[in-house]
Amino acid sequence: MYFLALATDYDGTIAHHGVVKPETVEALKRCKASGRRLIMVTGRELPDLKRVFPDLEIFDRVVAENGALIYDPSTQEERVIAEAPPEIFVETLAGRNVHPLSVGRSIVATWEPHETVVLETIRDLGLELQVIFNKGAVMILPPGMNKAAGLGAALEEMEISAQNVVGVGDAENDHSFMKLCGCAAAVANALPMVREAADICLQHDHGDGVIELIDILSLDETRLVSPERHCLRLGLDHEQRQVLVHPHRGSILIAGSSGIGKSTLAVALTEQMAEQDFEFCVFDPEGDYTELENAVSTGNNKEPPNVGEGLKLLRKPKGNLVINSQSLALSERPPFFAKVLPKIAELRGSTGRPHWLLIDEAHHLLPASRENIAQLLPEDLPSAIFITVHPDALSVDVLKRVQVLIALGEKANDVFSQFCGLVGIEEPIYGSPPGPDEVLFWDRNSGDPPKPVKVVRPTQVHKRHTRKYAEGELGADHSFYFRGPNNDLNLRAQNLVLFSQIAEGVDDGTWEHHLRAGDYSRWFRDIIKDKELADAAAEIEKDGSLNAVDSRRMIREAVKQRYTAPATALKG
Repeated sequence: MYFLALATDYDGTIAHHGVVKPETVEALKRCKASGRRLIMVTGRELPDLKRVFPDLEIFDRVVAENGALIYDPSTQEERVIAEAPPEIFVETLAGRNVHPLSVGRSIVATWEPHETVVLETIRDLGLELQVIFNKGAVMILPPGMNKAAGLGAALEEMEISAQNVVGVGDAENDHSFMKLCGCAAAVANALPMVREAADICLQHDHGDGVIELIDILSLDETRLVSPERHCLRLGLDHEQRQVLVHPHRGSILIAGSSGIGKSTLAVALTEQMAEQDFEFCVFDPEGDYTELENAVSTGNNKEPPNVGEGLKLLRKPKGNLVINSQSLALSERPPFFAKVLPKIAELRGSTGRPHWLLIDEAHHLLPASRENIAQLLPEDLPSAIFITVHPDALSVDVLKRVQVLIALGEKANDVFSQFCGLVGIEEPIYGSPPGPDEVLFWDRNSGDPPKPVKVVRPTQVHKRHTRKYAEGELGADHSFYFRGPNNDLNLRAQNLVLFSQIAEGVDDGTWEHHLRAGDYSRWFRDIIKDKELADAAAEIEKDGSLNAVDSRRMIREAVKQRYTAPATALKG
């Protein structure tokens, strides 16, 4: 379930001439029985609303007085979030024969044609007040107070993301709260300007329109997911058509050989998430996202992440989190992830947050060797992006949930072949591999074959976390091994600090064997992803005049200059 709440106006929306039909009340009860929350957002004052609508208790919150008052029907608690109207203002309006005149906890209301007198009174008294119109009604409130402000405060209190709310209304004063919601719906009797701005225009008017909307929520809520408001832009295909990543089309797999832009693409997607006010959570086993903009990171190469504090952050608007598990050994990462994911899934189910999960080095956290992955994963796992260089090392239970496959590099076709073989489906037909700055994109739901897409680029530079390479745990497949000319040794350097320490201690024959084979520059280029360091090492490797002592000193110095390891660690 993506849309967790329905926020509705009262007059002109669920009510016609101030009365709500029994059929509309039953539909609202059905909506609530589905697990969704109900929020009324109205310009009426609370006593008046209670008088005309006896079924108010079916709502989880009431935002009254055009946003100024929040009421919880279950506890009957009221919370005023705006200032009371100035007494002199009310007295002056009454003295100028403004009638009818209603005064609430914050709102002052009358009807046209008294708006001229209202505006003159505000000017004459030098007050800072705003006037809001609603189909003939004239409402006066403190500046900045509207239905969006009230709904936002109510949603924060309920810990629900506005992106996961459907808002429905009909009049001028509904614009603000409908715009705040992830989907804006307009009943058929809504003003033309309200219908024009809505994401969906309902065929029926008043309560029948709300019943129509509730039926859509129950039968196929994906109809309410707007491509413009909810989807991420992957890039352009060869026909210059925008290719979108949909949050409701299952999980996404980004795969390809190391160093070809998987993380760069992921960073570009997180930028769009932030721009569209979607919260995200990145699982970062390698420390690649510590400096990611728009997010807070917990954990580092020394300390494990503080999951409790991270979950608190994810409950807040714009609370984006990077969970850095770099300090954990490879064997500790799957059980750590197994403990955290259910908590994330529970939070997501109740609040909508985080909207997107991004799981880098997914084969570390959800390995094929782990037997209970199926029990770990939620049954429904949309808006999850798995990134890996080894699809075959990723659990098949995860791969079976993937509906969108994005493959990078010259061997992108091989990624597709491997994926299809692992999940037991027919391999699609595709052409040439993607070109520079392109990926091979396949949406299994669409029925279309894979196609090359020129991907969006991030505005921020994706900074690889140098401490990961200096001091972190790169893993057995990414470590450097000093073996010597006859494979007599098996000395593993899982980071640059250990590389420098072991290099200082190995015999000259072993050092020169790897030097002349170009192994150092190859490791720096392919694994460390540092072209400058690789080029510097390659020049040293080609210089036949250098002996073991000098070449060793020069390469260790090149490492020391580029990485932020402790000074003592790289001293020779």
